[in-house]
Amino acid sequence: MPVAPPPSAAATPPETSTTSVIAAVGVHLPARTLDVRSVELELAARNPGAVPRVPMVSRLTGVRRVHVLPDSWDASDLAVAAAEKLLAAEGLAVDDVDLLLFASATQDMIEPATSHIVAAKLGMRTPVMDVKNACNSVLNGIEVADALIGTGRYGTVLVACGEAPSRGVRRDVPDRAAYLLSAPGYTMSDAGAAVLVRRATADEAGAVDERGRPAPRGILASAFGADSTHWDVGMLPGGGTAHPRDPDKTYFEIDGSRLREAFLALGPDVVLEALRRAGVTWDDVALVAVHQVAVAYLEDVRVALGLPAGRTLVTVAEHGNVASAILPLQLRTALDTGRVGPGDLVVLVGLAGGISIGATVVRL
Repeated sequence: MPVAPPPSAAATPPETSTTSVIAAVGVHLPARTLDVRSVELELAARNPGAVPRVPMVSRLTGVRRVHVLPDSWDASDLAVAAAEKLLAAEGLAVDDVDLLLFASATQDMIEPATSHIVAAKLGMRTPVMDVKNACNSVLNGIEVADALIGTGRYGTVLVACGEAPSRGVRRDVPDRAAYLLSAPGYTMSDAGAAVLVRRATADEAGAVDERGRPAPRGILASAFGADSTHWDVGMLPGGGTAHPRDPDKTYFEIDGSRLREAFLALGPDVVLEALRRAGVTWDDVALVAVHQVAVAYLEDVRVALGLPAGRTLVTVAEHGNVASAILPLQLRTALDTGRVGPGDLVVLVGLAGGISIGATVVRL
């Protein structure tokens, strides 16, 4: 496979300290789940000739089940559920938050920004804004929070995410062509996530390890890149100016093969740049949380991006592709299971339609 030129990434000097920390992570997974194989068999029965009788998606991807939000819920409700869980666990009130970012590929509606709806449901009166970049929305939300805290404008930022891609999955497939564009959507799953980013204390920014070497806690460095020539490989095209009122454009259209090839062609440059800026190596890293669309692709992605073996945590098989909530899900799971703890280094690696790549190095 030809290798594309490395995506661009803005050059910045090496990081020597931290200005912000990821203080807490909350996740909400809807109780209702669907078995992907059973869904495929039902689709084949309802759409004979259009959908294969053999459940190909579950077999090829390794995704066994997905979560589905309640019929009466919207994306904002998922974000609220995760945010409430986080605030309760940390003993914080809504007034302790200086800025709310809604960071998600999914949104309640075109206008207003979904962050307003989340804030209203939480009872917040803080400034708000939306950050949206497909499955990198949360990672970019953390980037924005870190940058704004660095300027001194805010001290505590809540990044809230509500992913409800199930609302854009086609359940009635008219022909085989429509099925092929819809099939990747059957691994998509709903979830809420919340990440609390706050200003680092002097002790956290100046922390040292057991050997007396600098080991600041917090967000050490990030790097991002994009190859936007592939913007059309994964779309939910309805609702904007291109297709304002076409009901048929309200479903996902994803060329899975092209998307996979585009991701693999990105190469390791952005991830390695984040490590360089943080002044660490893979030997220092306890966990690599990486965006996951299928179990079957994880090894190819690991090799293409130069990630170390044995450092990832697979969540996509049991929880599906929860879009930009997947990195908080992996981090929360690793914390809950004792896989990582205070002082450990974690690298968050995001891949998103568009396409884009990002990596953030964090010391917990």
